[in-house]
Amino acid sequence: MSRRYIFSSESVGEGHPDKVCDTISDAVLDACLRQDRNSRVACETYAKSHTVIVGGEITIPNLPETRALETVVPISKIVRDCVRGIGYVNDDDVFHADKIDIQNIITHQSPDIAQGVDARGAVGKETAEQGAGDQGLMFGYASDETPELMPAPVMFAHRLGRELTRVRKSGKVPWLRPDAKSQVSVIYEDGRPIGISCVVVSTQHAKEVKHSEIRSFIIEEIIRKVLPKEMLSDDTKFLINPTGNFVVGGPQGDTGLTGRKIIVDSYGGMGRHGGGAFSGKDPSKVDRSAAYMGRWVAKNVVAAGLASKCEIQFAYAIGHPEPLSVHIDTFGTNTADEDRIERAVRSTFSFKPAAIIEQLDLLRPIYSKTTNYGHFGKVDDPDITWESTDKADELRKAAR
Repeated sequence: MSRRYIFSSESVGEGHPDKVCDTISDAVLDACLRQDRNSRVACETYAKSHTVIVGGEITIPNLPETRALETVVPISKIVRDCVRGIGYVNDDDVFHADKIDIQNIITHQSPDIAQGVDARGAVGKETAEQGAGDQGLMFGYASDETPELMPAPVMFAHRLGRELTRVRKSGKVPWLRPDAKSQVSVIYEDGRPIGISCVVVSTQHAKEVKHSEIRSFIIEEIIRKVLPKEMLSDDTKFLINPTGNFVVGGPQGDTGLTGRKIIVDSYGGMGRHGGGAFSGKDPSKVDRSAAYMGRWVAKNVVAAGLASKCEIQFAYAIGHPEPLSVHIDTFGTNTADEDRIERAVRSTFSFKPAAIIEQLDLLRPIYSKTTNYGHFGKVDDPDITWESTDKADELRKAAR
């Protein structure tokens, strides 16, 4: 007997308060990496009304003591450039690129953390290898239900948000404003997506536009042009700005904080998440780098035809150079024995923190490209190395 169910995932636009903060944090990280590829960065941003606070811990190894961080990484300029790039430049915005107050409370990375992460010996540290920047668990996931090998609900939600932003930034629809959210409910039958039951889009807008105009535009120019026609039906429900009004948005309407959209950033809830945020963290932090590694591994398992769905989990301890565990689950979709797949994965990839950074070439200022519309599924950008399926053939042979 076939089983039918509905699974929903959401996405948010660049102007969502939390994404404003993610954007700033990743831009600060990229600026530090441009100065020194070995920069240690944990940048957190808070935004409310007309105020932005940037904090965290940053150490740039080759920065002379006589030069302040602000002279080489101009935090205030980065913040204003990010806010302007997102589109908070309208005269009716309380949160405006040229009017926000900016507070910088960044300090240096703790030396206790540094000695655990650095590739050097220290009292109480078991090895001189580079260790993980923190303890924790990370997941990677892939599924063959979309060309990107991502779950359909979150990819559809991202497509809506990306197109809405593209249209807004083109200037062709002057009443659109930066804050926006999307959500797609996908119908599954026997584990395969067969239709869409509901689409929710909320977009901030200028005061004078009518709700009927917003609804018609979003349905005809965004939803129907972005989502697969065969997945929509007469029964598909469209909820457009369901509160009826969305004039007050962004950090004026809600508080923003780095790292609060981790499910949007990953797999929309379809794959599990270890709880650690990505944005603002350099790749010595396994919250980010090991999650990227997990995506690379899981995607190559699926691309190799070893499973149609794959999830991998790692666990690390701060300062320790090896993962404490590596576990693979193919949810019964495997075409080879799971133990054999796991052995093939272990022989093909190295999960040491330093090796992850090297394999994925992570010491580059590429992170602003990851901030919006998911850190996974961006298959057209060669800088997003964890989306490569270059290990599929090797895995397939190793799993025989």
